[in-house]
Amino acid sequence: MAKKKASRTTPASTKREIDRLDREMLKLLSQRAELAGEAPVPGSTAAAKAVERNRGPLADESVAAVFREIVAACGQLSKPERIAYLGPEHTFSHTAAIEQFGAAADLVPVGTIAAVFEEVEQGAAAYGIVPLENSTDGRVTDTLECFAQSQVSICGELPLRIHHCLVGMGPRAKVGRVESKPQALSQCRNWLAKHLPNAECHPVASTAEAAQTAAAAPKVAAIASAQAATEYGLDVLAANIEDNKDNVTRFAVIGREPAAKTGNDKTALMLEISHEPGALADAMAVFKRNRLNMTWIESFPVAGSRGRYLFFIEFIGHSAEARAKKAIASLEKKSQQLVVLGSYASREPIG
Repeated sequence: MAKKKASRTTPASTKREIDRLDREMLKLLSQRAELAGEAPVPGSTAAAKAVERNRGPLADESVAAVFREIVAACGQLSKPERIAYLGPEHTFSHTAAIEQFGAAADLVPVGTIAAVFEEVEQGAAAYGIVPLENSTDGRVTDTLECFAQSQVSICGELPLRIHHCLVGMGPRAKVGRVESKPQALSQCRNWLAKHLPNAECHPVASTAEAAQTAAAAPKVAAIASAQAATEYGLDVLAANIEDNKDNVTRFAVIGREPAAKTGNDKTALMLEISHEPGALADAMAVFKRNRLNMTWIESFPVAGSRGRYLFFIEFIGHSAEARAKKAIASLEKKSQQLVVLGSYASREPIG
C-alpha cells in the first residue's frame, strides 16, 4: 500500500501565501474603488449579493459586514453621501445605520426623528434611518407622524434584533437606579422586577445617555448595547435581559428616490378613508380580491381632527406590479387620500 505524501506546507509558506493574497486583495480593492465612482452600488445590495454567493467558511454576517465597509470606503472617494440617524452614537439607531451603510459612511446623528426627516427632505442627507416598529412595544408614533407630514419615501427596511445589556461600573448587587430610554426599560421590565426589584427605573433620552451616566456613578446601571458598554468603559453586568427573546426593531430607510425592484419586495401605503360603517372593511377587501398579503396595519389619528384616522398598510409585492397597481387604483376610489410611501426589498431580521 502506497504511503500518503506528507504535506509540504509549513508555517513560513502559509504566511507567504497569506501575504500574497493580501496584496492581491488590495489590488482588487483599488480597482473596485476606481470603478465605483462610475457606477456606484448600494452597500446593502453588494452585501446581499455577496451573502448569496458565499459558500463558507466565513459566516454570512461576516461577509455582509466586510462588503458593507468596502462599499462605504469606496463611496468616500467619489461623492460621500450623508446618512442621518436618530442619535447619539452607540445607540441601536446608530447600529442600524452601520448595518445598512457601513461604519465608513458619513453617518450624522441628529436629535429627533423629525430632524432625520428634515435632513432628507431638504437634501442635507441622502438617506435617513428611523425606527418604525418594535415587536414588543409596537409602532413608533413619532415616525408615523412624520410620514403623515413629509414627502420622503421608504426605500428600505432593516429589522434589527435588539439585545439589551445591564451595564455599569460597580457590582450588580449595589445598583440602586437603572437608566435607559423608556422603550428599553419597557422591554426589560420583567427582568428588572425579578432581578433588581428595589432599583428605581429612570427614563432618559437615549441608551447612550444612560451609559454615560452609569460611567460616572457606580450605583447607577444602564440598559444599553454591548457596543455602548465597550465605548464608555463599562462592565456588562447581565447580557440579553430583554423579556422577549425575539425582540426586533424594524427600521425604515428613507430617501427622496424610490428603490429598485428586487422581486422580493414590500409596499407601504398611507390612506385615509371615510368615517362611515363598512368603509374600512371595503378597503381591506381590495387586498383579498387582488391576492395581496398584508404584513402590517396601523391606525393613526390625524392631528387636530377628532375622528379622522390615517391607516398605514404594508403588503407583499411591488407597487409597479400588475396586482398591486390594480389594488392601489381601487383603494384610491375608496379613499379620501392615498400616498404610496414606497416599495423596498423585504429582509429577514439581522443581529
